[in-house]
Amino acid sequence: MAFLYYPWYYRNAMATRTVRLDAEAEATLTKIRKVTGLPISEALKQGLKALHKQVEDSPQPTAFEVYQKLDLGPGGYAKYPSTETRRGVREILLKKHKR
Repeated sequence: MAFLYYPWYYRNAMATRTVRLDAEAEATLTKIRKVTGLPISEALKQGLKALHKQVEDSPQPTAFEVYQKLDLGPGGYAKYPSTETRRGVREILLKKHKR
């Protein structure tokens, strides 16, 4: 028996998801369904699309902006300045091995 793979079928197949809702979310979904008349799956799809649009529209901070918010104090956590890396590593290893 040969197994045939139809990629077009799997691209168009719908996924089934199980979602647990607390009482508040269930009440909200019920209100949305009563007002709009949408089935549960369509209400959830529209909610996902709205959240996706909100995420895309909100600007993501750059790495430099995140770094600026960190308070590392003077010199950060470095034991030695970057210009003296070799000396710093040597001294730290000597202290570690007590020579």
